[in-house]
Amino acid sequence: MTIDIAGHVVASLPSADEAPASGREAQIGRAVRRREDDALVTGRGCYVADVPLDKPLHVAFVRSPMPAGEILSCDGEGALQMTGVAGFACGEDVRHLGRLSVNPVLTIEGEVPFPVLAYGHVAAVGQPVAAVFAESRALAQDAADMVAVDIGDAQERRASGGDARISGHWRQGDVETAMASAAHVVETRVEHPRLAPSPLEPRGIAVAFDAATESVIVWYSTQTPHRARRELSRILGIEEARIAVRAPDVGGAFGMKASLYPEEVLCVWAAFRFRRDMRWIASRSEDLLSASHGRGATSRGRLAVDGKGRFLALSAEIECPLGHWLPSSAAIPPWNAGRILPGGYALDVIDVRSRAQLSNSAPVGIYRGAGRPEANCLMERLVDEAAAATGLDPLEIRRRNLLSPESFPHRTASGVTLDSGRYGALLDTLAAEAGYAGLREAVAERRAQGEIVGLGLGFYIEPCGTGWESARVTLHPDGRAEVAAGGSSQGHGRETAFAQIVADRLGLPLERVAVRHGSTQDCPTGIGALASRSTAIGGGALVTACDEVLAKLEAGEGADAPVSAEAVYETGGEAWGYGAYLVLLSIDPDTGAPTIEYAHCVDDIGTVINPMLVEGQIRGGFAQGLGEALMERVVYDGDGQLVTGSLMDYALPRASDMPALAIGKTVTPSPFNPLGAKGVGEAGTIGAPAAILNAASDALRPFGVTDLAMPLTAERLWEALHSARKR
Repeated sequence: MTIDIAGHVVASLPSADEAPASGREAQIGRAVRRREDDALVTGRGCYVADVPLDKPLHVAFVRSPMPAGEILSCDGEGALQMTGVAGFACGEDVRHLGRLSVNPVLTIEGEVPFPVLAYGHVAAVGQPVAAVFAESRALAQDAADMVAVDIGDAQERRASGGDARISGHWRQGDVETAMASAAHVVETRVEHPRLAPSPLEPRGIAVAFDAATESVIVWYSTQTPHRARRELSRILGIEEARIAVRAPDVGGAFGMKASLYPEEVLCVWAAFRFRRDMRWIASRSEDLLSASHGRGATSRGRLAVDGKGRFLALSAEIECPLGHWLPSSAAIPPWNAGRILPGGYALDVIDVRSRAQLSNSAPVGIYRGAGRPEANCLMERLVDEAAAATGLDPLEIRRRNLLSPESFPHRTASGVTLDSGRYGALLDTLAAEAGYAGLREAVAERRAQGEIVGLGLGFYIEPCGTGWESARVTLHPDGRAEVAAGGSSQGHGRETAFAQIVADRLGLPLERVAVRHGSTQDCPTGIGALASRSTAIGGGALVTACDEVLAKLEAGEGADAPVSAEAVYETGGEAWGYGAYLVLLSIDPDTGAPTIEYAHCVDDIGTVINPMLVEGQIRGGFAQGLGEALMERVVYDGDGQLVTGSLMDYALPRASDMPALAIGKTVTPSPFNPLGAKGVGEAGTIGAPAAILNAASDALRPFGVTDLAMPLTAERLWEALHSARKR
């Protein structure tokens, strides 16, 4: 993406060395180098912090040092006396503002809070209590230190003015009868650590105020520019026509940037209040403290199995955390964690409950996977326990229970429709490529020599979004095509993939297609980049718009003028990717340190647009899945203080932590969109944790260890091993 001197987005152009294509060469399926990268790696990208503004005021927030308590006073006089400080705001100034909409995919009971600044009481460490506006960022931060806030001790903790609870229940058949008649009933408990998404670029917003039109352009690091505009209009009570939202280059998001935050609403409010440009760029510590976290669920499950290893019934309970306010997608993790069960297995009798409620902490929302890893880890742990109970090999018991190709489309016991799949064939592909039988033999030999080593499998399915997206395609007489997509990108290579789709559909060379996105001014309305939906649904909109352009040309529209078509595509059903991951893991008996010696995955994402982009998504997802499984964890102490408030304490995986990962694929196109595409953005975060957890459990099973909690740190594994030896 390029930005001109006036701050307007200019359509992306291919890099100079992008290989030109002949007019009819197929682009879908080519490993085309990302056209976005040249600008980004040479410092020519434009992030929110780079957007030029006219003498902006910089915003700094005064944050609560306590997890709960009554606000006795908030005095900004000391800050206002500083030269260069233009203003101050506290909860009283913004208490009239509206509340954020929350996607009601599950039942939401009680009051749903959205405090822009705390009013009356605080409900979490790091909650914004006041804001100061100054001529520089450093001055704003210094001025924030001069604000005097007095918070009384809380008699009891409560969330920000709300008592919201989220719940879901999926039931089919008589679970208790099936359990009573089963040859085996296995149980397990899975704890997911609370995670900090930690994109490279923290949250940020730059607001340009136009005094002549009493309007703003909001430059915003977001996944959902159109939704942000609608929510800002509703919360602030300002017409949408006076608010434009643009997402420039976005340095990662992982779900953390899907929702509006109180700080961002405050910045737009302040631009109208002070009639000045505003900028706020969060620090890493601010993001760890007050941006949305992910995961943190605890789930319990029971699986009934007959004498031949066939699954009979599943019961499960999932408890998900929330923070002191609800982001837009707060209900998505407990929703996915429940509805995805029982995964890709033929199992008609289930009783699954999912619950979440507010707490005195940072908000919890979607994080890459968003409920999918929670469902998958529980199911895959139960499957391994069933294998142990029946004496069947973990691969074999999966083969016996996975859905057959003839059963698709398949409506599961939880009520979702799986579109297509060859689950057993994919599992066989993984076994053949990885040499599964040989690995099993090697594990047995090493155990006989005293090593602690295990092999873990994890099969997964991944829903790839429902609903609609939009696109506009314009074909010029000189053979150039301009694409405006309603979605957005956070580093996915979306411009490259979208150009490939359009070039194929219109029969153009790739370098003749320019793509723009992420703007409410230049692009048709859309939902955004969420839930691995952009290729399947956003690509469907592109195909539909291209076909309308071709139809207009065939109808004889003038060849001397541009031909344009705008389309809204709504998917006929949800596409479901799937795959399987295999991990060989050893544990040092003296230190407990785990080592992933070998990892192999096979994914089926339907039609592949760009295999290089797919590989990048899988490797990135695996890294984050490994982080959850082995090292990452947000920790609050007993007083509600954040212990992991910097990257000195919160352990993100490094390049040296990544094992070699072999990647394979099968291709089963989805019948529910014109490309046959499925999502891949979250595959690694879903498949990797289950495989790693199963590998560690397999390694420690000979010692009688049956309960492991992620992250599987050296300390935890050592303690589990030595406690088992004492017993």
